[in-house]
Amino acid sequence: MKPLGSVYVRIFDTTLRDGEQTPGVSLTPEEKVRIACQLDRLGVDVLEAGFPTASKGELKAIKDIVNAGLRTDVCALTRTLKGDIDAALGCEVDSIHTFISTSDVQMKYALKMEPDQVLAAAVESVEYIKDHGMTCEFSPMDATRTEMEFLRRICVAAEEAGADRINIPDTVGIMIPATMRKLVEDVRSWVKVPISVHCHNDFGMAVANSLAGMEGGASQIHVAVNGLGERAGNAALEEVVMALHLIYNVKTGINTELLYETSQMVSRYTGVAIQSNKAIVGENAFAHESGIHTAGVTRLPLTFEPIKPELVGRRRKLIAGKHAGAHGVRAELEEAGIHPSEEQLKEIVGRVKELGDKGKAVTDADLLAITRAVMGEISEKKIVELMDLAVVTGIKVIPTASVKLVLDGKEYVAAETGVGPVDAAVKAIQKLTDSLASIRLKEYRLEALTGGSDAVAEVVIKVEDKDGNIVSTRAAREDIVMASVEAMISGINKVLLKRRSLSS
Repeated sequence: MKPLGSVYVRIFDTTLRDGEQTPGVSLTPEEKVRIACQLDRLGVDVLEAGFPTASKGELKAIKDIVNAGLRTDVCALTRTLKGDIDAALGCEVDSIHTFISTSDVQMKYALKMEPDQVLAAAVESVEYIKDHGMTCEFSPMDATRTEMEFLRRICVAAEEAGADRINIPDTVGIMIPATMRKLVEDVRSWVKVPISVHCHNDFGMAVANSLAGMEGGASQIHVAVNGLGERAGNAALEEVVMALHLIYNVKTGINTELLYETSQMVSRYTGVAIQSNKAIVGENAFAHESGIHTAGVTRLPLTFEPIKPELVGRRRKLIAGKHAGAHGVRAELEEAGIHPSEEQLKEIVGRVKELGDKGKAVTDADLLAITRAVMGEISEKKIVELMDLAVVTGIKVIPTASVKLVLDGKEYVAAETGVGPVDAAVKAIQKLTDSLASIRLKEYRLEALTGGSDAVAEVVIKVEDKDGNIVSTRAAREDIVMASVEAMISGINKVLLKRRSLSS
């Protein structure tokens, strides 16, 4: 479609309300405040802080967010019940989002109310909110399954009662872009107030339907970080925003460079992992392995990257694997300060492909090991060395590990407890390296390579520094604790070497 140029679309974030309704997610008031502050930095226009009557903790969290001095509009969700609205008013939020079911199936089986009763409840609630001087957004829940004439009646009635915005929820995610756009166009012909859309992802079309709603005239889109939400979730904030900015040329208030940072924070607090191939914020979103792709992006990133990784707070990652090409492998090695000849590079790429054909994931450590074998011994300076490790565990003993590391020639000692000896040892190392070099463990995986009680354990880890440099390493030993420690130390060294190579 034709770029919309100067159009501004408001971002209504519901991570702390609908996002927290993700099965298994429960945030403390303190965590909700931290996420709210990050969303404020990100630049959302409206922050739906929660449902005040859900619990005492929810009520406290909303009040704490209101008192945090945020610039964004802090909103509370209510049913069309006076008690709900009074609770929201008591939180002193900036706006109230009130809703009631309007589809035949929900009115009959969820509410046990007749359409005229639903209409009256909606009008009374909007009037009550407006009588208290509040901004009001009204949602006819399950709008996309609501009989059209009744949807028209309730939207018009809500506007006449004083609603500042009408939100059209695709509550069970049944729409396709064409029908979503048409529905919003129809609502626009009925009312003059701004329209929002709130799309769920049951058929994987929440983002597409949200954008279609914007095409139909919606000026505000409801989103959640990482696409969190009930069932299959809501429209993902990061995907909606980047599509608006780069495909539609539409403006929002979002600082896109904070998208990855925000995504990681929400994932950490909610415990919901981000799938590797997730758009914008997934680990593989800016990773390239194919020879054709790596050749292109090393010459001109635009060849295979529609989004500059830096624009969303990311960095490009070139992966060595069976699909790797010479350009990608050379770029990875040069970033580590290694410059093989053409003949050496050809041999390195060949060996990488052999490993990949055997089904092995080729880590940074593997690539460097292959390179050392091909080029001869490349002396690698060890920035961090393990000098001593002691682990104590037992039936009535809390697993404890103490480590002594040498970093740039200086000794450091730390001790930690854990759920087991491996956890304690890794935590002790991370305790030192996180404070000394801002490096943290990102991923840990344990695999047994052989059978029996003396099985060789292979530990694969990923570590990341504050600048987003990520490396993966592996170690194999019969002693799982030592394999874990060796892999961790190796990963830390690789990150530090890479970081110092980039800064030199």
